[in-house]
Amino acid sequence: MREAGQGRRKGAARTPLSRDRVIRTAVAVADEKGTAALTMRAIAEPLGVEAMSLYHHVASRDDILDGMVDAVFSEIALPPRDADWKSAMRLRAISVRTVLRSHPWAVGLLDSRARPGPATLRHHDAVIGTLRTGGFSVAMAAHAFSLIDSYLYGFVMQELSLPFNGAAELDEVAGAILRDMPTDAYPHLTELATEHALKPGYDYADEFTFGLTLILDALHPDEDARA
Repeated sequence: MREAGQGRRKGAARTPLSRDRVIRTAVAVADEKGTAALTMRAIAEPLGVEAMSLYHHVASRDDILDGMVDAVFSEIALPPRDADWKSAMRLRAISVRTVLRSHPWAVGLLDSRARPGPATLRHHDAVIGTLRTGGFSVAMAAHAFSLIDSYLYGFVMQELSLPFNGAAELDEVAGAILRDMPTDAYPHLTELATEHALKPGYDYADEFTFGLTLILDALHPDEDARA
């Protein structure tokens, strides 16, 4: 009997609550339902605790958002140190897009926190360091960082809002739009759809690659490359 009781107590033991578990659970809730649904109760429920228990590990909802943003930045690959600045910025940009597509709520929050965490600071420092090492002045590094991220965040926001996901859905949505449009009313829109977007092999992701290449090719170091 004693062994059975010990087994029940052992089986009932919970994984200790921690700040990391709270943040990871908050990220999962936001991934599924968006940040509008991110209440203390919504975070506490999958953890199997009362909402008030969370306050032993986080100070407030804002503190949770700070942690969530830092968790997202921790998933983004840092620019590789052994690559030239352009290749490093390209690889980092691809990683940013991949991570933001998996956390759609994050795109509007990444640079919104007044108390950035260590992963955020490490990421920003690495990006600036790559540009500085590549020969960008302090001012030009700031310009390049802002330009690249404005494109990244804007593209992901547009991509996430599109009414299709993949070529099959694009064909269906665009085909329906073309059928419903008055004949010859919008010739340029019809031309773009039929001669570009609806062509076999078209992938909207190629628009990301085109724009990123255009931006990176337009940027140039303005100081002698550092050793």
